[in-house]
Amino acid sequence: MGYFPTVKLHLLLNHVVIDWFESLSAHHFSLMSPLVSPAWLAGHLDDPNTVILDATLPPVGVTPPVDTHARYRAQHIPGSIFFDIEALSDPATSLPHMLPSSDFFAASMSAMGISNAMTIVVYEQEGVFSAPRARWMLRTFGAPNVVLLDGGLKAWLEAGLPTQSGEVRRAPATFLSKFNTFDVKDFAEIQHLIAERAQILDARSAARFNGTAPEPRPGLSSGHMPGATSVPFTELVEDGHLKSPEALRTLFASKYVALDRPLTTTCGSGVTAAVVALGLELAGAKDITLYDGSWAEYAQHLNAVIETS
Repeated sequence: MGYFPTVKLHLLLNHVVIDWFESLSAHHFSLMSPLVSPAWLAGHLDDPNTVILDATLPPVGVTPPVDTHARYRAQHIPGSIFFDIEALSDPATSLPHMLPSSDFFAASMSAMGISNAMTIVVYEQEGVFSAPRARWMLRTFGAPNVVLLDGGLKAWLEAGLPTQSGEVRRAPATFLSKFNTFDVKDFAEIQHLIAERAQILDARSAARFNGTAPEPRPGLSSGHMPGATSVPFTELVEDGHLKSPEALRTLFASKYVALDRPLTTTCGSGVTAAVVALGLELAGAKDITLYDGSWAEYAQHLNAVIETS
């Protein structure tokens, strides 16, 4: 083979490899498991390419509201910074917790010292509620290696590991945002999925799904989308941990969820939908999307069909 054909072959192979990696990135390819243990994280505290985020949101409907940022300042995993989901949501809409623009998110992450090339470990102070939303946000904006601390701060403390107090500031970094549009569904797309009788899993409580309990947000009717399946996110959690992949597969099978078909998750505001999305991922599902506006958006639309049962 001559010189020029060899060069052309090398260039072709380079393009194939680049396209392969871009394809993997677009589909959230990661060499890591979605969950890491306290022992694993303890061994990576001094790794400059690992960043730790406390992504605890206040529980909905609790008065007075819990100040989770103050709790972070009082006690957190060493080196962790506070990931404020509320402040990092779209400021241009009245809908809660909506994704912001790519530029806004990238600038915010860069200022916080978070690079999309880092391994990002997300946790919350207790239970499983909002940290999966933070993980989903980061992955949707192009960070491939984002994991959840199994059991959160509670498991860290139970393992006898150290904490610190105060605010942590990191040197600025570069977060290159690459928005994965296929991850996110809007109202028009959810209407299309309903018409197609696609699999839509609702993470709200069974009572809100059935329309027998009110929504926590004023002015919204409770009930559910036609054809949706009730999968309360609390059913995926046990003792502050997500259930095992085997237990999750059993749970989804009991609700006739086909893990080998496309799945879309929804909830009240797009937060606990990410818990169900993570549970699906752990159970082995591959094609998972999330309706970002969720019930807060859907129930406002005059042409939205709301069923009760």
